[in-house]
Amino acid sequence: MSDLDGFRQEVRTWLEANCPMSLRTPTPDGELIWGGSDVNFTFDDQKLWFDRMRDKNWFCPSWSTQYGGGGLTAQENGILESEMRRLKCRPPQINLGIWMLGPVLLQHANEQQKQQFLTPMTRGEVRWCQGFSEPNAGSDLASIRTSAVDQGDHYLVNGSKIWTSYGDKSDWMYALVRTDATAPKHQGISLLLLDMHSQGVQAKPIDLISGKSSFCEVFFDNVVVPKENLIGELNGGWKLAKELLQHERSAMSKFGEFQLPTHFDLMSLMSDYLPLPHSASEALLFDKAVAVNMEEQAYNLTVQRLGEEMQAGQSCFGLMSIMKLVHTEQEKIKFELLLDAMGYRALGWEDDNFTEQEQAINRAWLNSFSQTIAGGSSEVQLNVIAKRVLQLPENKGVS
Repeated sequence: MSDLDGFRQEVRTWLEANCPMSLRTPTPDGELIWGGSDVNFTFDDQKLWFDRMRDKNWFCPSWSTQYGGGGLTAQENGILESEMRRLKCRPPQINLGIWMLGPVLLQHANEQQKQQFLTPMTRGEVRWCQGFSEPNAGSDLASIRTSAVDQGDHYLVNGSKIWTSYGDKSDWMYALVRTDATAPKHQGISLLLLDMHSQGVQAKPIDLISGKSSFCEVFFDNVVVPKENLIGELNGGWKLAKELLQHERSAMSKFGEFQLPTHFDLMSLMSDYLPLPHSASEALLFDKAVAVNMEEQAYNLTVQRLGEEMQAGQSCFGLMSIMKLVHTEQEKIKFELLLDAMGYRALGWEDDNFTEQEQAINRAWLNSFSQTIAGGSSEVQLNVIAKRVLQLPENKGVS
């Protein structure tokens, strides 16, 4: 038996003994556990699983033990992820800091910053949000206006961010701010870390068409931010922003393994609503569902392989745009198929005549449209793919 085979058996034995059976199922909406200063567990097994994985240092299994990680190699981390998928273990926590900010800090933060910010991530003690988009700076992100003015030993931040996921529930934000108003727009931007509990920070939720919103608009009114919270070089934030966005797209793809809307089992639901197709159109609908299900399985395997390559140090940043584009468009197609199969049962919203699942599917269908916009719209992803993956020349004549 090779060392990796022995490690796989060790992981399998540990997971089987420590992952509660109640958490070996797809994650219903509302049961994801978000790490942070105020973790909300809805039942005891969630806390048990959270504590066990934290104590095993497997919130960040491939990070250095120096910062609270598990110190696993790329191959070992791949084995852990594959065994968790095999056993259908739910993630012990969701933490955008780990998925998005953490890799950038590991690469660009100084040692003091790593000790201050990475270790709490690996313990699930801090909840992070992202402050990038603004009311007039979405796809053209470099047009941000939120300012950070040098005040000697600190920056004074004023402005606003929009479409900030869970801004009202987060402890800290990693934000793009303008630190040089006279420089070309891509060159006057810096990356700052802001305490969301600071005086002058206000987060307001934004309602969505799906009836449920995680998005907020965040306002900054003379917010004091220590200079020690500047990541990388002053006015060097655009480079870091591009790296963060690729990690964000990777994270959004990762959500597909366990979060609404993908936790609905397409083929099981198709069988519920079309147990025996009675017409050519119903049979065709079922065939389309089989094809979509196969594409989803292929996507999940590709995500696994891509993760292994990234852990091995290969640059896959351009490919993250492909993964984000494919996944969000797949979700939209999947829910269109589901609604077609459900017929009038897909019309439920807040009515006792419809099951909770049917109402949830309706909302998830609406939410699938927003996912093609969040993290960079599908149109933006196509542009990124054209430039960074296919290396097509820019058409200067197109505005």
